[in-house]
Amino acid sequence: MFTGIVEELGTVTAVTQHAAAAELTIGCLAVLEDVRHGASISVNGVCLTVTSFTPPGEVDPRAGTRVFTADVMLETLRRSALGSLAAGDRVNLERPVRLADRLGGHLVQGHVDGVGTIADRTPDEHWEVVRIALPEGLDRYLVEKGSITVDGVSLTVVDVTPPTDTTPASFTVSLIPTTLADTTLGTRTLGAPVNLEVDVVAKYVEKLAAPALRLAGGGVVGQLPAVTGRFDPPPPFPTPPLGPIGMAAADAVVRETAVVGELATGRMTTDVTETGVTR
Repeated sequence: MFTGIVEELGTVTAVTQHAAAAELTIGCLAVLEDVRHGASISVNGVCLTVTSFTPPGEVDPRAGTRVFTADVMLETLRRSALGSLAAGDRVNLERPVRLADRLGGHLVQGHVDGVGTIADRTPDEHWEVVRIALPEGLDRYLVEKGSITVDGVSLTVVDVTPPTDTTPASFTVSLIPTTLADTTLGTRTLGAPVNLEVDVVAKYVEKLAAPALRLAGGGVVGQLPAVTGRFDPPPPFPTPPLGPIGMAAADAVVRETAVVGELATGRMTTDVTETGVTR
């Protein structure tokens, strides 16, 4: 698990292609301080496993710095933009978050949901607004002022533009000078692919609410009714089963309700109920 706060810009020193996979060799320093075999490192937002690394105090003769290698499987190549990396490319790197660390960005799994495209860049005096085109179907997980990970960088969504007949859905983010200088997003040109990971909470909510979404949205999971945020009529959610503790609590509520009703009508006795109320 990561937070989307980039620790270091690494450099791809070699890409070894295999039949259905690839091996990346990446030069870096900070993220190797406490590295071990099998550790995870986020590379442009993709969680990769370290298969080898240069020992402390040594440097790779080809790169002139310490390096680590990681295998990239076919599924990752299909779902992310790592397949387009070449020697010399810069990449955003982050180590996994410790449970005791501050959560500077948001919870990031390192599991890319799709590849977006830089559609527009509008520089300003102190920041830059970047518009990113979304792959089909991903816009339903984005909300204004929500979080999204772009090439491993935790960012806040400024706005979301729905798709039209001629243009895909898109969203904008505002990049501060630190993000522009310390991550690859400062040099991504128009048309460049970027890895996108939406907030995992949105995907869980969609799955849990799937019965209601199908009822209100005509059978398409993720499609909201015409009035966003309101189901008309309200869908019947199934009542969850109660365990022994829940059943006992519900029974106590029923008994106490009966006592209150008798008090309100003036019918009182001297019996003591299980709840301790004198009637």
